[in-house]
Amino acid sequence: MKSRLVAIIKRLEAMAESKDGEEQIRRFERDGDVQAEVLFNQETQEFTLTDVKAEQTYTFDDIDIVAIEIFELIY
Repeated sequence: MKSRLVAIIKRLEAMAESKDGEEQIRRFERDGDVQAEVLFNQETQEFTLTDVKAEQTYTFDDIDIVAIEIFELIY
């Protein structure tokens, strides 16, 4: 059985490990509809999660918490 949470964390880690100096953005979908957008700010080392449906934005400095929030939005 493959973990869905691990797949989310790997995408977030790739954002955090990027050294190109640009903000990293990823979209997370359910059945083709974007549920969440995540922006990683390399300067502050923070993730900004936007719940697309609720139009709310949250900021986290913990990759595990962001992953759990994304998981709850898409599954």
